[in-house]
Amino acid sequence: MFHASTYEGTREEREQAALSQLQALIEGESSTAANLANASALLNFYLQDINWVGFYLFDGTELVLGPFQGLPACIRIPLGKGVCGTSAARKETLRIEDVHAFPGHIACDAASNSEIVIPLVKDGQLLGVLDIDSPLKGRFSAEDQVFLERFTDRLTEALHSPLTLF
Repeated sequence: MFHASTYEGTREEREQAALSQLQALIEGESSTAANLANASALLNFYLQDINWVGFYLFDGTELVLGPFQGLPACIRIPLGKGVCGTSAARKETLRIEDVHAFPGHIACDAASNSEIVIPLVKDGQLLGVLDIDSPLKGRFSAEDQVFLERFTDRLTEALHSPLTLF
């Protein structure tokens, strides 16, 4: 069960607390939809200065909007298009300081100025991406990237390949 609390201590202690909360939320739960919904809610609670956090799921052809926190978003993103589609196609994290300078950026929310996208890969198979937007330019640091990659690694362990939502 999730207990809302103030994240205190060092960065490492705060990140470990969030990872422990994620583990408690997903442990024993087989529903991908439930796990992704709780993961996006946890990150929305944990991260500061963000305006959107959620998942796009790979359907074998393109990315399709999954569980998220924030304003309504783009529903389908082709591989190789925008930050999410490029991250998915490359299967690598993209940390973009200014999304308006990214070639082919897809503007789902005009308030977003920076973005980080982490691919969800299991056994070499693309499952989707974690997408986080911020209204601040340069919001995401290398340290944020390391934490979010650890977060998605832990989450991906609980997901089925290929994805089934329930």
